[in-house]
Amino acid sequence: MNKNLVQQVTATQIRNDIPDFATGDTVKVMVTIRENNKERQQAFEGVVVSVRGSGASRTFIVRKDSAGVGVERNFFINSPILASVVVLKHGKVRRHKLYYLRNLSGKAARLEEIIRKDKIANNIAATKTNADKKKAAEREKNKEAKEAKVAKTEEAANTAEVKAPEAK
Repeated sequence: MNKNLVQQVTATQIRNDIPDFATGDTVKVMVTIRENNKERQQAFEGVVVSVRGSGASRTFIVRKDSAGVGVERNFFINSPILASVVVLKHGKVRRHKLYYLRNLSGKAARLEEIIRKDKIANNIAATKTNADKKKAAEREKNKEAKEAKVAKTEEAANTAEVKAPEAK
């Protein structure tokens, strides 16, 4: 009974909007930062060094190089401060923990990129739908602009006709 209760509670805390990623992937994590009464989002982009845990307590470490200094940051996957996580590219790695990257810098710290076929199809589909939405919005905007221009010229013509008989 207690196990079921714990599973039910943790199931409510797990977020489904975070994409699947693995160690070696380059991700862009948007973090919500609260300063005084203001909220803003800050990007933290780097390589996933480690993923550990499961369920509500799952965490990952992202490492980036900032002004020649390595910076690592731990994130809870289900944390409310994570606004979004975007996987930029998938790295080819043969280890689950990439702690050896701490001793490398510059070109030596790069990972070879791999292309996942299942992810390509999803990305292409998402890109096409986004592009189609943008084009449709542009067409609608242009159509509205043309209609407004036509209405304006018709209104100008009507006012000119009204003024012309008065002159006679």
